[in-house]
Amino acid sequence: MMAAKPLAELIDDCLAPALAAQGFAGRSVVTFWPEIVGERLAERTRPLKIDWPRRRNAPGETADPATLVVRVEGAFALEMQQLGPIVLERVNTHLGWRAVGKLVLKQGPVAPPPRPKPPAPPDAATLARIAAQVAGVEDDGLREALARLGQGIAQRRRDARDDTAS
Repeated sequence: MMAAKPLAELIDDCLAPALAAQGFAGRSVVTFWPEIVGERLAERTRPLKIDWPRRRNAPGETADPATLVVRVEGAFALEMQQLGPIVLERVNTHLGWRAVGKLVLKQGPVAPPPRPKPPAPPDAATLARIAAQVAGVEDDGLREALARLGQGIAQRRRDARDDTAS
């Protein structure tokens, strides 16, 4: 009998052929694009592919770096061009080696990233339990902060339970 696996473990196998066709060794750069370049750049840009050099190097010769092709909104292209060296540094830092040495910009429309839906508020029983737990705290600010923390933890636990229940 096979155990159920989380979708996150299976997604790499499903996406690997499509990403490999675009030069990506994995989904890391595509998935973590907002964390790599920042939210502001991620809203107006998308990594399209990584072009690797076709020529094989001789033994002992340093490898030529790859070219990262990025789609950018037309009005934002000039700013992205100015930020190119920083983007290359961040991508290479994320990858852990100097993989990318050149940035090519392709102008075109960029769909906005999907916005995560706000979490549902905790149920009344959970709120009452949290309020009872922090009721002994005398400082109002601290009590409210602890209540917010408790609500956040309860939300994470509920989300984790919901993710594994399917």
